[in-house]
Amino acid sequence: MPTYEYQCKKCGEKFERTEHIKEHDTGKQECPKCGSKELDQILGSFFAKTSRKS
Repeated sequence: MPTYEYQCKKCGEKFERTEHIKEHDTGKQECPKCGSKELDQILGSFFAKTSRKS
């Protein structure tokens, strides 16, 4: 499951959530500090782990 980073537009709280892609697409995320649903997604880095040796 991917981890998404958000910042609340109302209180400025930054937080991470691990969620399924379907759950992310619903847009029902809310700030854990103030409960606002007005969030900006912060673009983070992507890390892929494979079993192949380079």
